[in-house]
Amino acid sequence: MLISFEGIDGSGKSTQALRLKQRLEDAGRQVLLVREPGGTALSERVRQVLLDPALHVDPLAELLLFSAARAQLVRECIMPALADKQVVVCDRFFDSTTVYQGAGRGLDQDGWIAAFNRRVTSGLVPARTYLVDLDPEEAAARQMARDGQAGRDRMERASGEFYQRVVTAYRRLAAEEPARWVVIDGRLSIEAIHDIIWSDFVTLAAARNTPEQ
Repeated sequence: MLISFEGIDGSGKSTQALRLKQRLEDAGRQVLLVREPGGTALSERVRQVLLDPALHVDPLAELLLFSAARAQLVRECIMPALADKQVVVCDRFFDSTTVYQGAGRGLDQDGWIAAFNRRVTSGLVPARTYLVDLDPEEAAARQMARDGQAGRDRMERASGEFYQRVVTAYRRLAAEEPARWVVIDGRLSIEAIHDIIWSDFVTLAAARNTPEQ
């Protein structure tokens, strides 16, 4: 089963992805946790380029680099793990490209990215996508408190207007596919968010004949 976590930088989605992995392993499940961009030797090198604040990356080049890293991750790691009946937990997947490059960078004016994303991922679509929803101002405040300006990567240094477009696009995607997306208020405590995710996952797994402990 493929599960993805989405949300803007600073929302807490990575914490929740890790917590789900740990809870599943405690229940005796085999789990692969991957992050985007990253997860393979090639993808980690692409990550270094994409997040380097010293570099200027053209928006289309940015989209293609993220997608190249994802294509390698899908074929090298995700598809073999799914074939082995593992639960794959993705800290970001193709929806990030739709909202960050498509909406945030304004590249999806003709609506072509959805079909492109499917080609990149060999048609893989998450069984569930958890959106940890948080306003850009609060997410930015969390990042500054945690890392300071010097510790923020190239993507995290984008403008507030950029992140508002990203948040709006996330909410639109979730509204368009309510059967796949679960939207969770990112202002809740870490434990409260995890409890919502775990309860939903158990229900999802049971519906797919994959019972959890």
